Amino acid sequence: MTHWLSIAVPTPAHSGLGEPLTYASPAPLPPGSIVRVPLGAREVLGVVWGEAPAPPPELVAQVRPVAGVFDGLAPLAAEWRQLVAFTARYYQRALGEVALAALPPQLRGLSGVQMARRLKRPPPAAAPGVEIAIDNEALTADQTGALAQIDQQSGPFLLFGTTGSGKTEVYMRAAARALAARADAQVLVLVPEINLTPQLLARFAARFGDAAVVALHSGLTPAQRLAAWLAAHSGRARIVLGTRVAVLASLPGLALIVVDEEHDPSYKQQEGARYSARDLALYRGKLCGAKVILGSATPALESWHASEPAPDGPGRYLRLAMPRRVGVAADADPLAGLPRVRRVDMSRQPKGTLIAPPLLAAIGERVSRGEQALLLLNRRGWAPVLHCADCGWKSECPHCSAYRVFHKIDRTLRCHHCGFTQRVPRACPDCGNLDIGTLGRGTEQLEERLAELLAGVARPDGQPARIARIDADSTRGKGRLEASLADVHAGAVDVLVGTQMIAKGHDFRRVTLVAAVNPDAALFSSDFRAPERLFALLMQAAGRAGRDAAQGAASEMWVQTHHPQHPLFVALKAHDYPGFAAQQLTERAQAGLPPFAHLALLRAEARGQEAAQGFLAALARQAQDALAADPALAAALAQVTWYPAVPLAVQRVANIERAQMLLESPSRAALQRVLAACQPLLHALRSEHRAIVRWAVDVDPLAV
Repeated sequence: MTHWLSIAVPTPAHSGLGEPLTYASPAPLPPGSIVRVPLGAREVLGVVWGEAPAPPPELVAQVRPVAGVFDGLAPLAAEWRQLVAFTARYYQRALGEVALAALPPQLRGLSGVQMARRLKRPPPAAAPGVEIAIDNEALTADQTGALAQIDQQSGPFLLFGTTGSGKTEVYMRAAARALAARADAQVLVLVPEINLTPQLLARFAARFGDAAVVALHSGLTPAQRLAAWLAAHSGRARIVLGTRVAVLASLPGLALIVVDEEHDPSYKQQEGARYSARDLALYRGKLCGAKVILGSATPALESWHASEPAPDGPGRYLRLAMPRRVGVAADADPLAGLPRVRRVDMSRQPKGTLIAPPLLAAIGERVSRGEQALLLLNRRGWAPVLHCADCGWKSECPHCSAYRVFHKIDRTLRCHHCGFTQRVPRACPDCGNLDIGTLGRGTEQLEERLAELLAGVARPDGQPARIARIDADSTRGKGRLEASLADVHAGAVDVLVGTQMIAKGHDFRRVTLVAAVNPDAALFSSDFRAPERLFALLMQAAGRAGRDAAQGAASEMWVQTHHPQHPLFVALKAHDYPGFAAQQLTERAQAGLPPFAHLALLRAEARGQEAAQGFLAALARQAQDALAADPALAAALAQVTWYPAVPLAVQRVANIERAQMLLESPSRAALQRVLAACQPLLHALRSEHRAIVRWAVDVDPLAV
């Protein structure tokens, strides 16, 4: 007897084949089974979504059979399939694309026989009972109160804890309680970036045992990722710690989800299905009855607004406040253990000053006492632009509407958008002037200049100050980041220079001074989220100082700025996130911006800017005509504002022109209905507009 199955497969991008396809099988297969099926000339991985209706007799011969089944591999749970279906629907992507992207890449290259052979291998020692070693250190009053609420309430919870308040300990205690409550319980812990994974993994492994904890992120080898996924899918791994990709992992016993640094933009995927792992974590918790903890010292404004008390009760999230650092008495001023924020007015400094003299003196004092300083400059390379003062030539990328960055270490001009790299010219390419110079500063230049400025400063042992740099360039090789961080933790570095990579999550016990060298660029950005991102970055950076309670009172955060009285820096000086959030939310409410409205971006890429914008303009015309004529969609269309198509801020990358069109609505449901109705129009227009390379829908975009 032939069984007809509906199977999700990775259909080609923009093919229009978004729904599961029908295949024939000699035996019934339960939903969630992982199979191999033919698709065109290839054989691909697929997921059984359910039974399919029998095809018409004349089409039966065209239905292809299932090629293989992964026997012995438990089917993917119903909650997992619901999560994937929601992700595809909400973020406007094909079901099979999302489902198969959530599976480990190596699985696609295995046959059913190879998988059966792999499953016969003895698994690593399981941890059925999970030996949980609770630290003897006493919890703070804030930690105790937060854990009591997590025990008693259903959540979701917004753990608003200042840097150094012990949020990680709350996560681990909550995880221990969830695992103890149910023998098959699992915990998912999300972190924003790979570089934060090793230290948190070590803490969880020390608490729960190596066999109980696995990491899941894109930095693993294909074999490591498959092994971690199988451990999670089988339930052997009781705790899965990973980046945004882990939110779609198969965890049949999921009981608790933790999203650490929940405000971080790294949780938003920027290609393919542009999902937010934080938002999916909340949806997944609701699906499977798992508690969800969002943790941050600077929550996303959407999360903060959702945790504001409503007129008739609490907000959608239950806010748990931990305002004091560990080591600060419960009745003390919450600011007591936080670094003092000092603003340096750079307009009063000599022109061209890189490090203001007072800041330089403070760094020297810290080094001479055996303490560490951290300098944040969110721009890598030596200088962002090379230029000729005679003719005005600048180091523009020939393939992008951006400048190539000057990297002095290897004497190259490198585009950070397309990767195009050339040797630095000996003279101006336009006029031959030999005296070409730089504009702006990057981390390479800061590192070199600091070495010169601190040449006379000695450590307590009489040795010269040691300066290191951590950014995407210095940590490119395998193991380089881990080695650099280990040097900082071991005290082998006195002054650490870096980009935002060094500002998040790290527990540098010897750092007592943090300085933001040039943070002003984000103050006047056209992106309405830029102030929120800058405030979060600076607060997180400040949190690296004084994490040792004995040094907290003497720690400092310096900010070099031309606008010391800007409200953002005033709030930063007071460590006043609630005040900053209130001011930003007032402005957003007045402007009708998120969280008081919902946005989507339609993006198009083509060989010419005119073609890209023309494609989007044609969509807007057709959509408004077609949707207005449909009574079922006209009401939704009336609630959506369409803005004209415009170029992106960096409009050309790798010789491809990029344009976008913004859609805005006070109703999330109305916006979703309109976007779904646009899908067939987009596919039809693509065949008419041959110049279009690709198009994409970005729901809830982070950068507008």
